[in-house]
Amino acid sequence: MLLKLCLSKSAKVSFMVLLSCTLASAAADDHAVSSYQPGRVGGRLVVAQRAEPKTLNPVVALEAVSREVISLITASLIDIDQQSFQPVAALAKSWTKSPDGKQLTVQLRHGLRFSDGYPFNADDVAFTFLVHEDESIHSPQRELLIVAGKPIVVTKLDAYTVRFDFAAPYSVGERLLAGIGILPRHLLEKSYQEHRLAQEWGLIAAPERVVGLGPFLLKEYVPGERLVLGKNPYYWKTDAQSVRLPYLDEIVFAFTASENAQVLRFLSGEADLIENLSPENFLALKAEEAHRGFRLFDVGPGLEYTFILFNQNDLGSGNASIQGKQEWFRRRAFRQAISAAVDRDAIVQLVYRGMASPIWAHVTEGNKPWFNDKLPRTPRSLTRARDLLRAEGFSWSSENRLLDPSKHEVSFSILTSAGNSQREKISTLVQDDLKQIGITASIVSLEFRSLTDRILNTYDYEAAVMTLASGDGDPNSEMNIWTLNGSTHLWNLAGKSAEGWEREIDQLMRRQLVSVSFEERRRLYGRVQELVAVNLPIICLASPHVLVGAARRVQNLHPSILRPYALSNADALFLEGPGGGR
Repeated sequence: MLLKLCLSKSAKVSFMVLLSCTLASAAADDHAVSSYQPGRVGGRLVVAQRAEPKTLNPVVALEAVSREVISLITASLIDIDQQSFQPVAALAKSWTKSPDGKQLTVQLRHGLRFSDGYPFNADDVAFTFLVHEDESIHSPQRELLIVAGKPIVVTKLDAYTVRFDFAAPYSVGERLLAGIGILPRHLLEKSYQEHRLAQEWGLIAAPERVVGLGPFLLKEYVPGERLVLGKNPYYWKTDAQSVRLPYLDEIVFAFTASENAQVLRFLSGEADLIENLSPENFLALKAEEAHRGFRLFDVGPGLEYTFILFNQNDLGSGNASIQGKQEWFRRRAFRQAISAAVDRDAIVQLVYRGMASPIWAHVTEGNKPWFNDKLPRTPRSLTRARDLLRAEGFSWSSENRLLDPSKHEVSFSILTSAGNSQREKISTLVQDDLKQIGITASIVSLEFRSLTDRILNTYDYEAAVMTLASGDGDPNSEMNIWTLNGSTHLWNLAGKSAEGWEREIDQLMRRQLVSVSFEERRRLYGRVQELVAVNLPIICLASPHVLVGAARRVQNLHPSILRPYALSNADALFLEGPGGGR
């Protein structure tokens, strides 16, 4: 039925004004309202940052530093609440799930705009998921979007309604929408069609090309010095007094060569925020907290897990020296012996000053819904380590050097991240522990980018001490690590035939993905943890507490064990005092 309106000129003007007000009101109604206390507009927040991001491209970003900066530039359909771990509305205003768990229908907020002013709608959502599901792009999040072997089907129902269809019931449901930053189709579709999307949004990209729906936008990047984010004037959140967020004018990531340099910058007042404090520096700052203008937060056990990684990749006709040592690395008993020889309690006390937990699998005590507390906590035993090796045909020389069954001396190098004092200390302690069972381990410190390149791309390493973190605590954030074709299946990235326990882990992870029962998922993921603890694809060592420092003028700060620890609510942070100064 068509309704024809015949209006006079003055009536038309009145109607247009009314229509304009109605649309503006509807758009305003779709703005999310922050639950944090109203704050003061303006100011620059300086964050002391040890490492630089590698990219601002949310499709291909892997490491935590890049993803933390990207999380401030982009926005997802759904967020994970930092305190409850539960999904909350973001770009999606609401959503409904079908009774069979195979369909999710999302209603988008109306009237939102990207940071360049271009309108946001369902086309951007459909484009974003098309890109992430494209196997040729190798997005680390692609594994989450494959259910029962089939990609999730994303359908635009109208400009503000999107339906997600799964090949099987999907346990994650709305959680899959969290952490996937929505891309601007109007800017990136051509690059995608020309197979250039993975190269977009590098650090040297023109700021106007890096466009998102997050609270901030790229303003400036000076290599080795700083990355500056400015306020997104079109951001879609307000406070309770209808003031558009974010409050801050700028966030500056100031790069430093070491944590000690970070701390000095923080102490001098040149930086307002510092994350990932070492226990030594945390305790040193604690002595100054009472009479200095800052606060310290010990958030408790986090989601990070630090581990020893052995290179088990299929190197083909590659490095013969590494291949020879892989005969040891691929033996479960060898890895178990290494695990038995390492003194986890010493790592907790000497490296973390007690502000960490020893771990034997990758799920930490901080992840209360999923932690398997029934795993055995095997104490250090050099006797058990020697027995395991002896049973595999290893022996010892008269100088107490460990020899493999072919009488070759067992020695290998351990890569660690230069400038990361905790991992460097852990590597030294591991080196000393292994010496007690006759193994010579040499430590090689590399700049972080070089280290990740060797592990993820060239496979030119023997062993490494690394740290990973669960994305939001849910098992599905670990899919890319524990599935056989996962992009961070670190010990076996190059396609070596999987062993039975690896295939079982892969199957368990895929089964929990399609189970809608929390208890069943918990049972399946508990079994994954058992297999990891026994077979040791990575040898988990410790999970550090989340330690954060902030100037007292930084308000609305609520650090969490989820990344980004202190900037998850960056849109609501504000600075007290004239000009935002201390």
